Amino acid sequence: QVRMVESGGGLVQPGGSLTLSCAASGSIFSIISIGGMGWYRQAPGKERESVATITTTRDTNYRDSVKGRFIISRDNAKNALYLQMNSLKPEDTAVYYCKLDTVVTSGGTYVGVWGQGTLVTVSS
Repeated sequence: QVRMVESGGGLVQPGGSLTLSCAASGSIFSIISIGGMGWYRQAPGKERESVATITTTRDTNYRDSVKGRFIISRDNAKNALYLQMNSLKPEDTAVYYCKLDTVVTSGGTYVGVWGQGTLVTVSS
């Protein structure tokens, strides 16, 4: 099984910055490799949406509303994913989830692994 730990959420004023982190580890088996990774968010009363994704070759893709403000990155050595969020707006308020497309471990391969979510609130 794969464990995901997210951190970095919180309350921030409009125009402020936050950096989200997501670290994966194997509870019994060790992680060998991780495929594509991404950040998603879900605001109250809305469907979950993609925010940013990054491939194994570090190609990135962002939703239009966060382009130029958010930066996604990954550290393969640490099995970690990050989202640097700048110039935050009230409409960025949501629970943010990290997702790993595929995780190869010494005990098997897991597909579509989600983190538990971290709340980001942008408000004055």
